[in-house]
Amino acid sequence: MLPLRRPARESGACRTSRPSRARRHRHTEGPERRPTTFSRAQSTAVVAFRVMHVAVTAVGADRPGIVAAVSRVLYDVGGNIEDSRMAILGGHFAMVLIVALPDGADPENLQRALAEPAGALGLITTVRPVADAPPPHAGGTPYVVSVYGADKPGIVLQISEALAAAEVNICDLATHVVGDQEPVYVMILEVDVPPGAGPETIGSALKVIGSELGVDVAFNPMEADTL
Repeated sequence: MLPLRRPARESGACRTSRPSRARRHRHTEGPERRPTTFSRAQSTAVVAFRVMHVAVTAVGADRPGIVAAVSRVLYDVGGNIEDSRMAILGGHFAMVLIVALPDGADPENLQRALAEPAGALGLITTVRPVADAPPPHAGGTPYVVSVYGADKPGIVLQISEALAAAEVNICDLATHVVGDQEPVYVMILEVDVPPGAGPETIGSALKVIGSELGVDVAFNPMEADTL
């Protein structure tokens, strides 16, 4: 088995990248500059850049045009997609979006705007306000849990319970069944191990669970996930 190199990530597997600070202009000789002032209209324009965030979900039978239809509605109401995850699961298309709306926007208006394309495409959509919150375990270490073996009930449950008991946060989880004649269940989790937790202890506990379930479990740092 060859190691799969993943790009290094900053501490804290669930962190999102922070925008870099604006560069400071060098001081240059010249006439003294007066403080910048804004008119009422200009001040209103500046305030308009403040946003609220909503989570938008859409689920329905997979077909062309779903992303375009939802994106059109978001664009028309002044929304900006900041984070997203989309996948086809069991023949159904599912998307989760974090959307920035102009400050003061009504999420219910967005829900009503989505009703027409949702009805035409057979989608179930939801819109829910979300608050900006710091990620848990800031400063943790990113790890990857890989599970391979025969598909059976309880794999996700037992692995996730073991991680929860160790205060390990699951940041991303994907499962697949591959192969036709001898199908193999594959589960990959990206997790955040909090400071002070023992990776060796966590890895050993996962190995025991894997042995009981009859599956192979690997627990490796994010930088070198061994498949």
